[in-house]
Amino acid sequence: MKKIVVFFTALTFMGCAELQKVVNQLPQGGILTQEQIGRGLRQALDNGIQHQVTKLTSKDGFYKNDLVKILLPKELQAVDKGLRSIGLANLADEGLKAINRTAEDAVKTATPIFVNAVKEITFSDAKNILLGANNAATSYLEGKTTTALYSKFNPVIKKSFSKVGADKIWSNLISKYNSIPLVKKVNPDLTDYVTTEALEGVFTMIAVEEKGIREKVGLRDTALLRQVFALQDNK
Repeated sequence: MKKIVVFFTALTFMGCAELQKVVNQLPQGGILTQEQIGRGLRQALDNGIQHQVTKLTSKDGFYKNDLVKILLPKELQAVDKGLRSIGLANLADEGLKAINRTAEDAVKTATPIFVNAVKEITFSDAKNILLGANNAATSYLEGKTTTALYSKFNPVIKKSFSKVGADKIWSNLISKYNSIPLVKKVNPDLTDYVTTEALEGVFTMIAVEEKGIREKVGLRDTALLRQVFALQDNK
């Protein structure tokens, strides 16, 4: 940790001769420019988007991934339990699949927003990310994109409820549930809930990739990633 702090302090306050002495103590033994460090962090985020987020857009990308699978909100769990108790487990499963399908559909709109945010990383951002926690890059991206992603996801999810048939499935599901004697009737609007859960799933998967790159040298699949993240290995 001390070596890394000295490195970044040197970039700002030391001359070339003194800087070279400090840099020679670092794992790679060569000077990384501010631009290279920024590019390395951008590559790490690009990997998260390419390797993990794109998986979420495929069929069952959410539904069969236990890390991000969208379950029913607490107030609707009685619906699921009630349907299963009267032999309608298949209908309950279809309801869960339907809300996960809408998330898979919405995530397809995320990439351009992520690309723009990644391009905006400054050296100050990169320094804080590199010296930060295992999810520091993910947290940066989350802070930069959540508002824009919600605005994109929400109408897509609303439209997707119709596109993937979730509106009909849920209408049927809730009608069946409401017909059970003595149950409290429900009529939920799931759009906001699924939007929020989809966003959480996206950042969960980016964090998985980031943690891997930080902890496993083998996942640093470019020379620049290896050089940049070597700087944080001794922190």
